[in-house]
Amino acid sequence: MNKKITIYDLAKTLGVSAGTVSRSLNNHPSISDKTKARVVAKANEMGYKTNKFAANLSKQQTNTIGVIVPKLNSNFMSTILAGIEKTVNEAGYNLIISQSLESMEKEKLNAKTLYNSGVDALLVSLAYDTSNYDHFTPFIHHKIPLLFLDRVHNLPNSSTFIIDNRLAGYEATEHLIQQGCKNLLYIGGNLKRNVYSERLEGFKEALTKHQLPLNNNPVLESDLSSGDVDSVVQHIRTLEHSVDGLFVANDNFAAHLIKALITAGYKIPEDIKIVGFNNDPISELVTPSLSTIAYPGYEMGVLAGQSVISQLNGSINFQSANSITLRHKLIKRESTYKS
Repeated sequence: MNKKITIYDLAKTLGVSAGTVSRSLNNHPSISDKTKARVVAKANEMGYKTNKFAANLSKQQTNTIGVIVPKLNSNFMSTILAGIEKTVNEAGYNLIISQSLESMEKEKLNAKTLYNSGVDALLVSLAYDTSNYDHFTPFIHHKIPLLFLDRVHNLPNSSTFIIDNRLAGYEATEHLIQQGCKNLLYIGGNLKRNVYSERLEGFKEALTKHQLPLNNNPVLESDLSSGDVDSVVQHIRTLEHSVDGLFVANDNFAAHLIKALITAGYKIPEDIKIVGFNNDPISELVTPSLSTIAYPGYEMGVLAGQSVISQLNGSINFQSANSITLRHKLIKRESTYKS
């Protein structure tokens, strides 16, 4: 392995002090242009690379922002990350991205690693099973900007970026009711997470408003993985009241469910109408195409990035918790309309 070139190596080769090399590389006005040019040329020749982390220690900054997301293979999370990265990169910051793999223990480890790495801020979308939030205390205690996205929890001196999941759940359910559905089932993830519990609240509110019964089993909690599709289909087949409408809190799971239900002999939307969530690309590719809620992930990422940069620059002070709510939109497609 090649030895890493330091400013001391440059200084020895050039016959000058390490301070002269450092000031030359940082374009300090006390160093002549001739000396700067000589130092820079030799640095390029020897393959010297600036250690940005060390260079920023005196300013107590690393110019890095940490991000923890549940999974990197999620289209929705990818759009959020794209929005964050565009914004923070333009401001001169880099991202360190980690995934919890839907595990609170992995999330704790990631948070500790990012804190010890000296990130200037942390953005988080919580894991499926997170029930304790002590691993974020060091960030709050040391006033390191902490922002939660999508799957959020209200903590002191932190901010959240969300959509109105309750209203979105209400609109999705009401659309099913307006298409004639009377026996509806909500399929969501862990109800500890705000996104799933709030969508359920909207689902129940719509049923109540339209005077439809909350049957014995109107809610099915799932991990929303493709491996759980068959058990969900079996659950639907065994319900006392034949389900004619499904509100599914995830497009990918809803798309797999459409295929499995068709294989099981159901016609979509004639027998069962389905609304998903997120407006992932798969919602247009599956047959029939999936009605869904459009969730502005990229815009959320951009706004979160802008917010954290503003906090780091001192133009915004989030000393008390703030919540920013983005707009969603119901998109009606073939899975809820008869052809």
